[in-house]
Amino acid sequence: SSWFPYNTQCNDTQISEFLLLGFSEEPELQSLIFGLFLSMYLITVFGNLLIILAISSDSHLHTPTYFFLANLSFVDICFTSTTVPKMLLNIQTHSKVITYAGCISQMYFFILCAELDDLILSAMAYDRFVAICHPLQYTIIMSPQLCGLLVLVSWIISVLNSLLQTLMVLPLSFCTGMEIPHFFCELNQVLRLACSETFLNDTVMYFATVLLGGAPLAGILYSYSKIVSSIHGISSAQGKYKAFSTCASHLSVVSLFCCTGLGVYLSSVATQSSHSSTTASVMYTVVTPMLNPFIYSLRNRDIKRALKRIIGIPAM
Repeated sequence: SSWFPYNTQCNDTQISEFLLLGFSEEPELQSLIFGLFLSMYLITVFGNLLIILAISSDSHLHTPTYFFLANLSFVDICFTSTTVPKMLLNIQTHSKVITYAGCISQMYFFILCAELDDLILSAMAYDRFVAICHPLQYTIIMSPQLCGLLVLVSWIISVLNSLLQTLMVLPLSFCTGMEIPHFFCELNQVLRLACSETFLNDTVMYFATVLLGGAPLAGILYSYSKIVSSIHGISSAQGKYKAFSTCASHLSVVSLFCCTGLGVYLSSVATQSSHSSTTASVMYTVVTPMLNPFIYSLRNRDIKRALKRIIGIPAM
């Protein structure tokens, strides 16, 4: 971000559009990128929709664990839909343009969904903590009221954070012919293009990342430290395996999402290279939401049974 109030290219008129440079300038790679991202997007949407459908249609899956999973699947669909369709449209129309309003909207929904993902994953960690460490009180503690409240609070925090950070971009001055070296309007990249002072924006962005990214992560780590000590106290090997297997899927998703998300921000702080940041962004904006349905369904008999019933395959 620039520390000086204006540079030589700035004028007083507000810009009307940005240019999303995407991954490659080479024309022969565009069709490959289009095909790859269209495939990943369709798998993400249909995979997560199947999870939501399976959970809503099976009364056996109307439990806190699957309530959070259905919410995660919904957010993942929104998360990917915020960035990928616009990129596919730009490739198809041979255009790199995104309007100023479109860019601001994309930033808002991207920040909203990223934070929601993080908070719902931490709620799922708490659910696993209660299930393993306090199994007898599980149904009392994880009441429908508490589950609903956790999701509602997650939405409120995410909306307020996203609204604050997006509204703070509006007063900034930008130069003409703005090129964003990314496939979507990522807040950090947009702030680097501003001609006006962005110290406050940078401060709020990194503070929000540390607080709203760090707090859920700390909650997840605390939950798993208690889970590990509780599993360690189980005498039978079968009991230990059963307890751990209920957490394996969640732990895989948390590791994938948090590590790649953290990697994006650390790489953007440490280097000025946008390529590494863009590649890491693909991991947690496209790949993780695509893999979630597979991670949660492949090792889960209940989900597999519900999916088979929806598709029409007789359950064994």
